[in-house]
Amino acid sequence: MEPFIVSARKYRPKHFKDVVGQQAITNTLEKAIESNHLAQALLFTGPRGVGKTTCARILAKKINQEGTEQTDEDFAFNIFELDAASNNSVDDIRNLIEQVRIPPQVGKYKVYIIDEVHMLSSSAFNAFLKTLEEPPAHAIFILATTEKHKIIPTILSRCQIFDFKRITVKDAKNHLAEVAKSEGIDAEDDALHIIAQKADGALRDALSIFDRVVSFSGKKLTRKAVTENLNVLDYSYFFQVTDLLLANKIPDVLLLFNEILSKGFDGQHFIMGLASHFRDLMVCKTPATIELLEVGDQVKVMYLEQSQKTDYPFLITSIELANNCDLKYKTSRNHRLLVELCLIQLASITFNPETSGEKKKSKVNSVTVIPPSHFLLIKNDTVNNIISKEKTDSNEEITPQEVSKEEENNEEYNTPIEKKEIIQKVELDISSKLKGRKYALTISSISNKKELLKSHSDTTETVGELPTNSFSEKEMQAVWKQYISKIDNEGKFNLRSNLEMVTPLLKGKIIQIEYPNNTIKLDVERAKHDLLSYIKEELQNFDIDLEINVNETEVKKYVYTPKEKYERLKELNPLIEDLKKDLGLEL
Repeated sequence: MEPFIVSARKYRPKHFKDVVGQQAITNTLEKAIESNHLAQALLFTGPRGVGKTTCARILAKKINQEGTEQTDEDFAFNIFELDAASNNSVDDIRNLIEQVRIPPQVGKYKVYIIDEVHMLSSSAFNAFLKTLEEPPAHAIFILATTEKHKIIPTILSRCQIFDFKRITVKDAKNHLAEVAKSEGIDAEDDALHIIAQKADGALRDALSIFDRVVSFSGKKLTRKAVTENLNVLDYSYFFQVTDLLLANKIPDVLLLFNEILSKGFDGQHFIMGLASHFRDLMVCKTPATIELLEVGDQVKVMYLEQSQKTDYPFLITSIELANNCDLKYKTSRNHRLLVELCLIQLASITFNPETSGEKKKSKVNSVTVIPPSHFLLIKNDTVNNIISKEKTDSNEEITPQEVSKEEENNEEYNTPIEKKEIIQKVELDISSKLKGRKYALTISSISNKKELLKSHSDTTETVGELPTNSFSEKEMQAVWKQYISKIDNEGKFNLRSNLEMVTPLLKGKIIQIEYPNNTIKLDVERAKHDLLSYIKEELQNFDIDLEINVNETEVKKYVYTPKEKYERLKELNPLIEDLKKDLGLEL
């Protein structure tokens, strides 16, 4: 059995034309070699797996091929590779400097490739400065790093810098297709596209993932096999979720999200993918931006179809909601609930109550809605019409400030009435007349006031004045005790004690009570309204009033001597004298 060679090594480019996604750099290096403008110190920087070391090896081989007939010569003796991650001391650099002085035995140049150069220590960098600035004519240094910001400026200023870019999804997918063809593997276009996306711009990672998936699925590489092996959430879920959101099917969306969680996917991964899906739908809305969509041809058709069902307000709001959910995910204690609430909000964006068969709430714009408290502000012989008779009578509206002025000028708003039967009768009559109409205050409602008052003239004529029956002080005190029993049953024990400690006296129609301090007075005054209402109803006299007074009697305070204190204690307890004798105490 032949030993297996990973694709990253087996298909490593041997010529500049084979390098994927770095045409600008490879063309520059080729022209520099042809025109003999190659610098003696080069710095290759960029993400992992984009071809930095590969280009350095190709360059080292190509500059020594000039003037030789053997094109397959690798010039291994002229190429020195140093891993700065493990050889980062001053001594390692000094050994390198000693080797630089020796000219090449074969070829024209000696090439020193220092990988992960940012790992060199500060002293090693300083020891390398002089040689890097003025190397021998036969020496070329190629430095490679993924973290250019960690290299000291004095090194950067002595190098010609080449920035390698990330491999695009399209370039990675095309390269994987060539590798699959060479290996005799039947690979779906969507499967290769998912691998390219998973690699995140690193071609070496893409080839490693390709080998892993091929080991799992064999010679047939399908999208299902790739998503299952890489634990990637299939994009079909996002299309299903979007369709359910547009249809306002909240229960179905939550069930589908539960299915996604049961497959082991993280909620944040799902919401991030959903936000990207909405972004891709927005990209498809304009033909000029379709090229920004990095998906396969089959998936692009699906995106174009679904983008026709959505509009810009929905997509913009959806992206904002999904992005906010993603930002709050790490700080949330209930991750699942956070995502479910986001999905419910997304499903409610296009919700239309009229089409769903539910009653739509009427919108009130610049209309003063009449509170129920206005029904209590009526006079004995009048009823204030504050409800519009017909909304179509007039389109004129008045502000709440104008309503308050109308109330101030109309004395009928200022006389409260406490007869419950009158209020109930008026409310019942008004509600029956205006059933199904909108409660709003308009100028037409005020102009129609007399008409409604006239309709209630029969009712108001029979009302008469409030009763003012006579009563005695004993009857008043009996009602007072009834009220104390009532509040005792209600659990108002503090108020009960305050009312029990006084005997109310009657002076004309005024009930007078007296307390020793202002604290008790304040407590009773809080219940004064309820107390008076109860007494008026029981005695059938609505002219009664309650007067609460405070009578603080001054008590003389004496300064007692120790002997007087002892005599006072002895009066209270004669045994203190025996205790004094037994213990031999003196004052």
